[in-house]
Amino acid sequence: MKRVRYLVLFPSVLLLFLSACNTNETTKIQLAEVTRSLFYAPQYVAIEKGFFEEEGLDVDLQTTWGGDTTMTALLSGGADIALVGSETSIYVYAQDSRDYAINFAQLTQTDGTFLVAKEPKPDFTWEDLTNSTFLGQRKGGMPQMVGEYVLKQNGIDPHNDLNLLQNIDFANIPGAFVSGDADYVQLFEPTASIFEKEGQGHIVASFGEESGKVPYTVFMTKQSYIDENEDSVISFTKAIYKAQQWVQKNSSEEIAKVIEPYFEDTDLDILTASIERYKEQDSFATDPILDEEEWNNLKNIMEEAGELPADVPHEELVNTQIAEEVINN
Repeated sequence: MKRVRYLVLFPSVLLLFLSACNTNETTKIQLAEVTRSLFYAPQYVAIEKGFFEEEGLDVDLQTTWGGDTTMTALLSGGADIALVGSETSIYVYAQDSRDYAINFAQLTQTDGTFLVAKEPKPDFTWEDLTNSTFLGQRKGGMPQMVGEYVLKQNGIDPHNDLNLLQNIDFANIPGAFVSGDADYVQLFEPTASIFEKEGQGHIVASFGEESGKVPYTVFMTKQSYIDENEDSVISFTKAIYKAQQWVQKNSSEEIAKVIEPYFEDTDLDILTASIERYKEQDSFATDPILDEEEWNNLKNIMEEAGELPADVPHEELVNTQIAEEVINN
C-alpha cells in the first residue's frame, strides 16, 4: 500500500507561495494632471486603450486644477507622478527643494493655445493687437509666457502696446471674454473651436505655430520616487510611448472617439476638429524624450518673460535615460 504524503504549509509560507504564483499583480500609480485638456489626448488614449494595464499599472487619474496645487500634490506625496508644465520643475528647484521634481517623459511639444478675436479678422496681422484689450493667462504660467514671447517676436510690447488683463482665473477666462470688453483672448481647445462654432469668437492665430518646439507639458516625479520605483516609471513611460505612436498612426476622428468619455459635454465633431488642429501643428510629442534644445527654448521664453529664477542645466532636471531605454527596446 502506497503511503500518500501531503504538503503542509504554515500560514506565512502559504502567503509567500501564493504571492509567487500570482503573475497578475499590478502597481498602483496616483497620477495628477494640471487640468482636464484635449491637449493631453495621448494620456487619455493610454488609459482607454489599456496601455497602462499592459504594463502592469493601475493608474488613478485625478485633476488637480492648477500648477501650484499639482506640484503640492506631487511634493507632498499626494501624487506619484504629475502631468504639468515643465517650468514648474524649475520653480521648485529654485526654492532649494531637497527632493525636487524630475522631468522624465514629454507629452506635448508646442504651446496649445490659440488667439481668438471677438470680431472676424479675415486679414489679421499681429499689428491689429496694438491698443486692443487682450485677456491673457496667469502670470508665470506657460500659456502667458509663450503668449508674451510670441507678441514680442511680432513687434508687440504686451505691457505697453495693449491693455493686458491677467486678473482672471484660468477656469473663468472663457466666460470673462464672452461677457467682457476684451478684443482678444488666449484659449485652449476645444474652447476655441466651440467659440468659433457658436459665433462667440474667431480663431486668428496659433501660439503653438509661432513659438516653436517647447516642452510644454511633461510627466515628472520626485527623484526619490525614481530611485525607489524605477521599474514602474519605465513601465509608465512605455505606456505613454505606445499612446504617442497610436495617436500618430490614427485619424483625429478615431482619437476623438477613444477620448470622448473625458469630454462628455463636447460634440464629437468639435473634438475631432480640435485634435486635427493639434496634429497639424505637431503639438503631440511623437516620443517621450525632452531634448536639450527644447529645454533651452523653454528657458529663453521664461527669461524673456522675466520669470526664470535660475539657469538650470538640462541634465539637472531632465532624465532622458528612461525614455531612451523605452524607445530603444
